[in-house]
Amino acid sequence: MKETILSVKDLKIYYPIKMKVKGKLLSQKNCVKAVNGITFDVYKGETLGIVGESGCGKSTSGRSIVRLERPTSGQILYKGEDIWKYNKEQLFCYRRKAQMIFQDAYSTLDPRFTIGRSICEPLLIHKTGTREANESRARQLMKDVGLPDTYFDRFPHEFSGGQRQRIGVARALALDPEILICDEPVSALDVSVQAQVLNLMKDLQEKFDLTYIFISHNLSVVKHFCDRIGIIYLGNLVELADKRELFRNMMHPYTKALISAIPVPDPTFERKKQILEGDVPTPVNPPEGCPFGTRCPYATGLCKDKKPELADVGNGHFVACHLYGGGREEMRMQLEIRGLTPPEAESFV
Repeated sequence: MKETILSVKDLKIYYPIKMKVKGKLLSQKNCVKAVNGITFDVYKGETLGIVGESGCGKSTSGRSIVRLERPTSGQILYKGEDIWKYNKEQLFCYRRKAQMIFQDAYSTLDPRFTIGRSICEPLLIHKTGTREANESRARQLMKDVGLPDTYFDRFPHEFSGGQRQRIGVARALALDPEILICDEPVSALDVSVQAQVLNLMKDLQEKFDLTYIFISHNLSVVKHFCDRIGIIYLGNLVELADKRELFRNMMHPYTKALISAIPVPDPTFERKKQILEGDVPTPVNPPEGCPFGTRCPYATGLCKDKKPELADVGNGHFVACHLYGGGREEMRMQLEIRGLTPPEAESFV
C-alpha cells in the first residue's frame, strides 16, 4: 500500500477581472478560472508529472501547493492536514517540508548575493545552526549537485543556465524537504544539459528520499523522468495514470493528440497525427460541459451539457470523458447515429 503524502481535492483558483472606469478601479463579476477543480494524490517517493499546454493551470497548481497562490476553494492536504488552515508556526514548519524549483533560475537568485549566501539564506531564516555549520552545509550541497565548493563566493552572473539551475536545486534542498515542486526546471536548458540535470535530480531523489511533482509541457521528458502522469486541459485534470499505462492505453482524446505530436527520431517512421481543430477556449468563459468538448471530434450533446467526472477505469487509470464514465452508453449510441466509431486505444510507445 503506497503512502499518500499529499492530496489535492477539487482545487479551484479563480482570479477576478478588474477594470478601470474614469480612473477608478472597479471589480467585475467575471473571473479567470485558472484551475477549475483538480483532484489527485501524490505518493511518497514517487515522481508525479503534470503536463499541459501553456496557460492550462499547471504552474498555478504547483504554486498553490507551496502556498504562493491562495485557492478559491478546495483542499490541499499534507499528511491529512489542510495546509491552508495552518497557523503561523505550522506554516513555518511546512515551508521546510515543501520547496519549489522554478523555471528561470537566474531570476530567483539575488544578483547581490554570492551563491554561498543564496544557499545559506533558508538556513539563516529558519535558524538551523551556527554560521559555520550553515556554510559547511551549503558547501556539501554544492558538491551534491555537482558544483565545486570553490564556487562558493561567486555571483549568479558568472554561471551558465545549467549551473544556475543546480544552484536552485541546492538551495531547495537546504532545509531537507520531503516534497519538491519542479516547475519546468529544464525547459530553458539545452538538450544535453537537460539530461544532466534530470539525471542529477534522479540521483538526489534516491539519496534524500524525495517526492517530486514535475511540471512540464514536454511529454518526452515526462515519460523518461516520471512514474505517473497527469494531463491538464483548461484548468481541468482530464487523465491520470502510470506512465506505462498512459502511453500504452491512452483514453482521453486530448491525451491522444498530445502523444501523437511527440517527434520520433526516425525519418522512416510514419505516425498518424491527430490534429486538433479550433483554439483553446478562454478561461474567462470556459464551456459549461466538457472543457475539451469544443475541440473534440467525438463530442456530442451530452458533452456540451454535462462536465465529465474523473472516473477510475482500473489499474490506477483515471479519465474524465463521457466515453468511459457514466454516460458511456449514451455517448456510443450518439456516435453510432453520426456514423462514427468510438476511439480505440492507440499505442505510440
